Amino acid sequence: MSKQQHTNSDTTHFGYTTVATGDKAGLVRDVFDSVASRYDVMNDLMSAGLHRLWKRHTIDQAAVKPGNVVLDLAGGTGDLAREFARRVGNDGHVVLADINAAMLRQGRRRLIDAGIVGNLSIAQVDAQSLPFDDRTFDCIAMAFGLRNVTDKDAALASMYRVLKPGGKAMILEFSEPAEAIRPAYKLYSFKVLPILGKLVANDSESYKYLAESIRMHPDQETLKSMMEAAGFERCRYQNLAAGIVALHIGYRI
Repeated sequence: MSKQQHTNSDTTHFGYTTVATGDKAGLVRDVFDSVASRYDVMNDLMSAGLHRLWKRHTIDQAAVKPGNVVLDLAGGTGDLAREFARRVGNDGHVVLADINAAMLRQGRRRLIDAGIVGNLSIAQVDAQSLPFDDRTFDCIAMAFGLRNVTDKDAALASMYRVLKPGGKAMILEFSEPAEAIRPAYKLYSFKVLPILGKLVANDSESYKYLAESIRMHPDQETLKSMMEAAGFERCRYQNLAAGIVALHIGYRI
């Protein structure tokens, strides 16, 4: 059984714990409510700042143009939205979207501080049922959010629906690392990460969940197949940091 599957539609995974499907979104919300104010600091610590390079690479690969309409899905504190807004210019538009209100509040504050206001809007949405018209966006980016979605297939189908023909979907997510580094990566994820969470965010349990959610997420080939099943074409992925992170790209033709 592949990692994104579960025994029946009534239950799903919350990290390593099996929970009722209807309960997962609330449990994930509680995690991000807890860590929102320290989220960026923790990302820097957890990745030694590499998450900024991975996000920059995603933005560069998106190759958005002035006038494009972009959805930064599960965009949280607005790292990608801020740069996308600069690149699409005054004639373009960016929607920073997330299911979590606490994360969006952090994102809104940071974007205002950066002077990004005229060509950007903020929406609290569920990735599984996006409230946008068909064929709205030239590009959809989702960085480190898909693994927290209850029904990933529904989210991918929803992303495909709101993407314009010729549009590009970019999914940046933790993935399956190269075999040589798996023991060290496992040690770091399950021993060091919760300690960092306790010291910096006073919340070891949330970071224990984040480590578990990474391990339960579909690997590179599985996610590529899921994107193809949702309708995306020319699907491919790029491994970053020896597969610790992968950038998946697909198009609506």
